[in-house]
Amino acid sequence: MTMLSGKQVLVTGGCGSIGSQIVSRALDKGAETVRVFDNDEKSLFRLQHEIGDERLRCLLGDVRDRERLRLALENVDVVFHAAALKHVELNEYNPFETVQTNVVGTQNLIRAALEEEVESFVAISTDKASNPASVMGATKLLSERLVIAANTYKGERETSFSCARFGNVLGSSGSVVPVFYEQIKNGGPVTVTNPEMTRFVMPIGNAVDLVLSTNGRMTGGEVFVLKMPTFDVGTLADAMIERYAPEFGYEPADIDVELIGARPGERMHEKLISEDELPNTEELEDMFVIHPDIDMGPYDTTQGGDHSLDGEYTSASGERLSSSELIEMIDSAGVVPAQKEQ
Repeated sequence: MTMLSGKQVLVTGGCGSIGSQIVSRALDKGAETVRVFDNDEKSLFRLQHEIGDERLRCLLGDVRDRERLRLALENVDVVFHAAALKHVELNEYNPFETVQTNVVGTQNLIRAALEEEVESFVAISTDKASNPASVMGATKLLSERLVIAANTYKGERETSFSCARFGNVLGSSGSVVPVFYEQIKNGGPVTVTNPEMTRFVMPIGNAVDLVLSTNGRMTGGEVFVLKMPTFDVGTLADAMIERYAPEFGYEPADIDVELIGARPGERMHEKLISEDELPNTEELEDMFVIHPDIDMGPYDTTQGGDHSLDGEYTSASGERLSSSELIEMIDSAGVVPAQKEQ
């Protein structure tokens, strides 16, 4: 268990949707310094000026470069690993690149963390890693396994490695809400893969809460899974058309919905916990904890426990949000621009 006050923190992918929020929270929680490690020069420059905190350190580099990571991790106490290639369809067509970042990059970071003997290491994962059906999901599952197994590589070091796994985050890069919003703004059509497709969803603040909670609760080897509501893609599209079309001078009936079918690598329903993971799953009030399946030796945690799941934890079986609940979540999260009153 590692608190952030007075600590040296490094966030890989720190300019991304999740990473940048982790950076801000770490500063708010009293970190001595926060190093943002990212390969996007423009976004590093923007983040540096937006935050404007003298404790912020912007490091340009790529997780594929192990030597750069070793320099970046000198004297670091806490690592949050958010760097990844995550767009499902693009990853299907570029698997070599996905493996280099999501798998080799994670391995590089683990090795550097062990060499520098950091206190804690939290990797950000995805529902697509559970029994994966895509290149991105498969590489994120391998990333998870590398992180969990790192606990058996550490020898006498006291570094703890764990993962935080969650579903779609409202407003994150490539998420469907901003896409639907722009399509409505332009008069349609709103492109829907399949109206009966379901997804997990939560505001970005909840995702960051899980990541920070993981850092505080972990003993090493766990995958922490936040309990999340779900939605139907068709319900989301209809709700957003009804809510936002009038803001741009359209009647909801003016906006067409175009069915385009699933994209490569997409599945009908996402899952956060697979059937194979159920025996090692423990339920807490706000999340599930998947304990390691491998023998952790002296670092072992208590495997399994009571839980309410009678099968896989999927977006088809989760608590479904209504149209009004979806709009309330979108508006309160501020993921679409507020319209000026006329």
